[in-house]
Amino acid sequence: MSAGNAAGLFKTLVVTTEDNITTIRYNRPHKKNAISYVMYLEIVKALELAGKDESVIAVITGTGDYYCSGNDLTNATKAMEHGLEKVKNMNFLFRDFVRAFIDFPKPLIAVVNGHAVGAAVTVLGLADMVYATERATFHTPFTKLGLCPEGCSSYIFPKIMGPAKASEMLIFGKKLSATEACLRGLVTEVFPDSTFQTEVWKRLKAYAQLPRDSLALSKQLIRSVEKEKLHAVNDRECEQVAERTTSEECLNAVSSFFQARSKL
Repeated sequence: MSAGNAAGLFKTLVVTTEDNITTIRYNRPHKKNAISYVMYLEIVKALELAGKDESVIAVITGTGDYYCSGNDLTNATKAMEHGLEKVKNMNFLFRDFVRAFIDFPKPLIAVVNGHAVGAAVTVLGLADMVYATERATFHTPFTKLGLCPEGCSSYIFPKIMGPAKASEMLIFGKKLSATEACLRGLVTEVFPDSTFQTEVWKRLKAYAQLPRDSLALSKQLIRSVEKEKLHAVNDRECEQVAERTTSEECLNAVSSFFQARSKL
C-alpha cells in the first residue's frame, strides 16, 4: 500500500503507507471515533494488511479531538435486540480484534491525539509504545456500564501499574490524565499539544529508518514470552464480557446511558 491507495478498502478508517510507516487512523470523528461493528472488522483487516506490507512500523491514531471513545454502545443494543446468537457473534469479533493486536508482528505505536475510552485504552497495553498529547485522558468505565475489563487489561494493567493502581482504574473507573497515565506506565511519553504532531512524527520517521527485520524480530522475541498467556487472558475476558452483556445490570446501565444522552 502506498500513501492513499487503501482508501477504497475502508469506510471507517484512513489507512496509508508513507515513509516506511503504515498509519491506521480511526475516522468516525462525528461519533468520537467510537468503534462500530464495521470498524472492528476493518481494524482487524487493516492490522492484517499492515503486518504483511513493506512498512517498518505501524501507527494507530485518531481523527479529530478524540483518539477513540471505545465501543459504540449501539453495537450492544443491536446485538441484544437480535438475541443471544448475535451477542456471541459480537463477542467473537471483539476477541479477534484483540487477537490482532496480540499477534501483530511489527512495532506498533499508538499516537493518542485526544481522549481515549474503554477498548481504545485497554489495547494500548498491547502496543509497543504509546505517545500522547498532554490533553489526552484515559478512561475505562466498565463497571459503570455493568461490564468488566477486556483487551487483556485484567492482566497487563496490574503488571505495569501495580494491582492497586490498576484496580482504581479498571474497577472504580478513575479517569487518568496523560501525565498520570505516563507515571503509571501506560503511556511512554507525553508531549505539549501545540507541538505534539510535529515532535511525534519526526521521531516516528526516524524509527522507520531502522532495519526492518531487526525491529520485527526484536518485537517478536519480547512478545513471544507471553503471547500464549495473552491469548488465554483474552479468551477468558471475552467469556465474561459475553455474560455481562446479557446481564440485568448491563441492560439497565446501557438503557440509562442512552436515556441520559437523549436529554442533552
